[in-house]
Amino acid sequence: MRADEVLDWLLEPQQPSMRYLTLTRLLGKSGSVSGVRESRENLRTDPWVREILSRRNPAGWWERDHNWLEPRFLGTNWSMLALADLGATRDIPEIEVSCEFWMGSSPLQGGGVGGFGQGKGHFCYTANMARALIQLGYGDDPRVRKTLDWLVRVAHPKGGWSCRMDRDGVSAGRTLDAWEGLAAFAAYPRSKWTPAMQRCVERGAEFFLERELHRQGEPYAPWFRFHWPVHYYYDLLVGLECLTNLGYGSDPRLRYALDFLRKQQRLDGRWAIGPPQTDPDADGAKWFAQHPTKRPTPLTFEKAGEPSKMITLRALTVLARASEAPSRPS
Repeated sequence: MRADEVLDWLLEPQQPSMRYLTLTRLLGKSGSVSGVRESRENLRTDPWVREILSRRNPAGWWERDHNWLEPRFLGTNWSMLALADLGATRDIPEIEVSCEFWMGSSPLQGGGVGGFGQGKGHFCYTANMARALIQLGYGDDPRVRKTLDWLVRVAHPKGGWSCRMDRDGVSAGRTLDAWEGLAAFAAYPRSKWTPAMQRCVERGAEFFLERELHRQGEPYAPWFRFHWPVHYYYDLLVGLECLTNLGYGSDPRLRYALDFLRKQQRLDGRWAIGPPQTDPDADGAKWFAQHPTKRPTPLTFEKAGEPSKMITLRALTVLARASEAPSRPS
């Protein structure tokens, strides 16, 4: 395929979601342009959006009306994250009902969202929820703003996050796997950042850049294969999306990850999707073998190893941002 043929493939009208995301994120088209407007109006008919919504209970939840993380990866949390990634918003009435159910069922201490039990936040879940709600059209909701403030408070003092918290409620250590906070701020308009948010993002970005998005401990194979839905998993494409969206596309410390991304491009100009990330580590596999009813069910829309519209769109968007990014002062 030539580059224009790959673009035509992403713009096929029978998949309004990919068409809308390509027009807006890759090509930078305004929402007022006719092709963008029609694609957005047709998002409800997108086959992937339609498939997710077909499993939804009219009350707003998926699979069960409690414990919205279960079953993995078909429950409410995972379905909402996928819908957000597909460009769907609260403009679709069913999604607005589900957003309110999700937030109402998961209050965070201090008035935000993404809490468990008595409102205690958990970084991966809370940050992912904030990002998704921003994408779904709730960026101005005070509950989301308070959740972003919580992400600033729990960040490690040196930058970055961890899923583990110390007794003071601050990230205990830092890990590249804890990318969700950066992604939430990348989705939030810069004009609305507070100075504290700015400092938090700068420290968090520096943590990832110092490690070139992949250097932490022994090489970990799942970081080098691309997947979607992302859920709470990390890979180099996830890292590149966060850093280029935050304006670090020209930073030389992204070179390794960008070169790796380019090398994964197929001869036909597209990228393949890897196998779904369903707790691939040995310890997890052993635990699920002993608890088969808890084994995750992959949420998949494309076949592993074959050309992927979602991965191709994300890869081309990252490369476009990197090529257009102005040099940052040293």
